[in-house]
Amino acid sequence: MNQLDQIERALNVAGLSLVFFGMLTACEPTVESSLQPQGQEKTAKTQMLEVGAAMLQANSPLKSLDIYLDGFHATKEDPNHQMEAHHYCHQVNEDFAQCALFDGNTRQANLIGIEYIISETLFESLPEQEKKYWHPHNFEILSGQLIAPGIPEMAERQLMKGKMNSYGKTWHVWNSTPFGKAGDKMPLGEPSLEWSFNHDGEALPGLVEQRDQRLHVKAGEQRRKRAELSSMARPQTGVDALKGKFPRSTTSLPEVVDKNAEHLK
Repeated sequence: MNQLDQIERALNVAGLSLVFFGMLTACEPTVESSLQPQGQEKTAKTQMLEVGAAMLQANSPLKSLDIYLDGFHATKEDPNHQMEAHHYCHQVNEDFAQCALFDGNTRQANLIGIEYIISETLFESLPEQEKKYWHPHNFEILSGQLIAPGIPEMAERQLMKGKMNSYGKTWHVWNSTPFGKAGDKMPLGEPSLEWSFNHDGEALPGLVEQRDQRLHVKAGEQRRKRAELSSMARPQTGVDALKGKFPRSTTSLPEVVDKNAEHLK
């Protein structure tokens, strides 16, 4: 069988696979990217080559991105510049995960950045100068803002439990869908270091609510369910890194404490 025959066969198999996959995923909420990059539409030749390559070439690094998380980021230098981010992650080991970030959860989503997630143990091993790039995760988890769509409740609880006291280092390279603003049609400018929300009131009004409506979840309900994880929370570095930089009043969760503030007591 020559390569053209292989590609034609791959196209036929792919068609059947897509129908079957569509049956399995039809009930899962989807989030289409609201931004279409500049450029001409794909030709039939390009589409054929893509399907053939998907069937004939190995894509092992992509297959390992098997954990889907949805959450929010704020640019550290401009905290009112906020965006929802769809994380597709690979848990490399118990202390380290790596994620590709998209502005949606469909095949048309744009790749907008990366995030590395490390345990408290690895974070404490970092040089002090390096720690300023890593944001804490406890508020994201306990507030219910970070979710893992489409998996059973028990599995999500265990996943969030494993991420308690962890840290993330996130760079966005494409300002595609900032909340309440027009995005760029292309990945322009320098990468931006992103930060986590660490207090109620930091997220722009409507940001979390619109996500919840699209994905059929309720952050408030998740918050109540995750109260059992509160006893695991330890003070973290970076909780107050953006304190005073939001125009809205903010309130703290009792369990989410800045480690530096704790040392000053």
